[in-house]
Amino acid sequence: MAGMWERVKMVRENGEVVEAQAPVVVSASRATDIPAFYADWFMGRLRKGYVRWRNPFSGVPSYVSFAKMRFVVFWSKNPAPMVRHLEELDQLGLGYYFQYTLNDYVAEGFEPNVPAVEVRVETFRRLSERLGKERVVWRFDPLLITERTPPEALLKKVEALGERLAPFTKRLIFSFADIEAYGRVAKNLERAGIAGAREFTAGEKRAMAEALAGLNRSHGWGLELQTCSEDIDLEAYGIGHSRCVDDRIMIATHRQDEALMRFLGVTPGREVSMVQGDLFGFGQGGLPVEKEAPNYRKVKDGGQRKACGCIRSKDIGEYNTCPHRCLYCYANASPDFAYGRAQNATCGESICG
Repeated sequence: MAGMWERVKMVRENGEVVEAQAPVVVSASRATDIPAFYADWFMGRLRKGYVRWRNPFSGVPSYVSFAKMRFVVFWSKNPAPMVRHLEELDQLGLGYYFQYTLNDYVAEGFEPNVPAVEVRVETFRRLSERLGKERVVWRFDPLLITERTPPEALLKKVEALGERLAPFTKRLIFSFADIEAYGRVAKNLERAGIAGAREFTAGEKRAMAEALAGLNRSHGWGLELQTCSEDIDLEAYGIGHSRCVDDRIMIATHRQDEALMRFLGVTPGREVSMVQGDLFGFGQGGLPVEKEAPNYRKVKDGGQRKACGCIRSKDIGEYNTCPHRCLYCYANASPDFAYGRAQNATCGESICG
């Protein structure tokens, strides 16, 4: 959806003048793990002021300028390599937070190239202590049923991680694995010989939601539970639909950024009031937004799946570039192909050449 952002003229490193999108919010990235594998590349491109991005469907390249960028949403399973760059991001005055996917599929080998659970938990803690609980969002994504991971086993995994992560975050986002909708997912699972991989039934989704809500109450986690891009209504269990690229977090944590607030439809300096949707401990149902609510409908991302609540952003990642080798991944044609491509990459204007 190239037409959704302002267009600007910019000069490439080779001196060529090109037209580029100039987004206010950047996603880094749904398509690959930029913090884990391309943190230095991202910072280098940030200093250069632009990236070259390839459309995953047409293969046509285009340019993304950072001239108007005010906020970055980082998606990662191992953001440790990005930690050393946070001070520079702060000095540049950019807003950001992390969507941190932290699963435990170690015994099953579903995520062969992620660090040990203990290492990832420690990174989560460090990020939270530096940025605050509201800027590190825990994702258990996806919940994947197989012969080795029936729903009750998945629930135990969430419980064990929740005990360790709840003190360092405000929100848990989860999703149910989509196998039928993504041909790559089904092929990768079949190729890996994962027995019994299937989607949750509607009844199993509700049972899992009820169980997760029960854990949240009984263990005193106090987390806001949300689903990612799920059509099913789980409000009966106190579970809502997420906005992973979330204007509410941006408003709550970076209200001083006037350019960002204008994009979100918020008048800088305007008095705030409490509305439904507690994330940061302001009391039941309280989030700081202005009395005239932000113009969410205008900034909602129409390019995502119907059930996705994200506001619009420009994703700068590319498919087939993530070396985590996750067996259920929708963004890689195969785990080995993406791993090999990333290992041989010479990153320039774009992630892999």
